[in-house]
Amino acid sequence: MILPIVAFGDPVLRKVAKDITPDYPNLDTLLENMFETMYNAYGVGLAAPQVGLPIRLFMIDATGFAEDEELDEEQRKQLEGMKKVFINAKIIERNGEPWVFNEGCLSIPDIREDVFRPESIKIEYMDENFEKHVEEYDGLAARVIQHEYDHIEGILFTDKLSALKRRLLKGRLTNISRGRIKVDYKMRFPDAKKMR
Repeated sequence: MILPIVAFGDPVLRKVAKDITPDYPNLDTLLENMFETMYNAYGVGLAAPQVGLPIRLFMIDATGFAEDEELDEEQRKQLEGMKKVFINAKIIERNGEPWVFNEGCLSIPDIREDVFRPESIKIEYMDENFEKHVEEYDGLAARVIQHEYDHIEGILFTDKLSALKRRLLKGRLTNISRGRIKVDYKMRFPDAKKMR
């Protein structure tokens, strides 16, 4: 089932999400629905707060980037099987020179900006079977994970922009929260009711 994606301005996107336990109700169905929602919106990642749930859960599928000719062989190899579920994740290390990449977000449609993030990360998480992993990622894989991880920390990519850039985007962000935007996937707008 395709879930509505919560738009910029909804308080759930600003909450630090809570850990879940293996007996979280209907987890398998939630994961299935979230993957379906993500693919329907042509996303490479989706976090539970984006579907209105303040829990420490996100997923990514960056396998499409493995086709990118501009990436080196090692990067493409790392991205090949990059379909993963992260539960109760915690980034334990961030290393390397921050590098820039143009990012977007399903909760903030039609806005893309250059964002600096550290080159590599070490992350501890549970998979969908609640098996623990500690893994290291770099490059594009690390970036996609960091973007989704920020969601469970109540952080949006727009928070990483300069104050001037955020001021310039203010009107567009307000329009998004009011639902004054065309999107080809299901969304829930926090301020749409206030407009009626």
